[in-house]
Amino acid sequence: MHKGDRSVIFLFLLPTVLLTGVFLYYPFIRSIIKSFYYSDGLFVNRFVGLDNYIRLAEDEVVKMATLNTLEIMLYAVVFQVGLGVVLAILVDSIRFGKNFFRSTFFFPVAISATAIGLMFTLFYNYDNGMLNQILVHFGFKKIVWMTEETSLLAVAIPTIWQYVGFYFVIVLTAMSKIPDDFYEAAQLEGITGFQKTIHITIPLIWSDVKTSILLAITGALKVFELVFIISGGGPANSSEVLGTYMYQKTFTSQAFGYGATIAVWIVILGLLFSFIAQHLLKQEEITY
Repeated sequence: MHKGDRSVIFLFLLPTVLLTGVFLYYPFIRSIIKSFYYSDGLFVNRFVGLDNYIRLAEDEVVKMATLNTLEIMLYAVVFQVGLGVVLAILVDSIRFGKNFFRSTFFFPVAISATAIGLMFTLFYNYDNGMLNQILVHFGFKKIVWMTEETSLLAVAIPTIWQYVGFYFVIVLTAMSKIPDDFYEAAQLEGITGFQKTIHITIPLIWSDVKTSILLAITGALKVFELVFIISGGGPANSSEVLGTYMYQKTFTSQAFGYGATIAVWIVILGLLFSFIAQHLLKQEEITY
């Protein structure tokens, strides 16, 4: 590579490096620094050492929010990615209408989380919500959908539904790149149907499935809008996730130092589970 080529590459990379540094790495470094201070964001900014982290370890709501976040992460991996793969396999097997299904399944991704949150809030409404209206129509009693036992599932459903189409498109695009020669050779060997999916399709798209799983894991840690709009983390913190609790402590309680500590905890969880997932899903790449 010539020196001039390296200069051109650096020139094109510079805007991305600057944007990433200014809007990602710098705020994260500032959050780490802020996590060692007691700060109300305006007048008080006192160094407290590890006090915020000790408080984090003893905070029962943080423990509940962490478990809720991990549960949503599990739902995201199993249902978002799982349903995306299943739908992609089904759509790939049909001859006509692929573009229709691609657009239909991807459509929820294009809708803002705020609109989806408001829609599901109306669904769950006790007095005039769609779900209770359907129950009343068929002669059943109304149900309180947002309870301490059901609130997390109630916010997990729209969270999962919104991004199934995202992973569906990723997997379907990967499947469309598989040469037909593989399937023709398999058919000559008598491999068809489910065996074809297991022994040919899945191994050839495994890198894309793994990428989808990693995106689902990191995406679950960023869940905020839907929980904030539908339940606000309640009732009794039963649907609280780390994103909503961080917002509450930072902007409602004005505990900026403690909010920064929760943010650091979210990043640590993201790195930890991404590292674990990469090693658990490690498989030799199959090229074609």
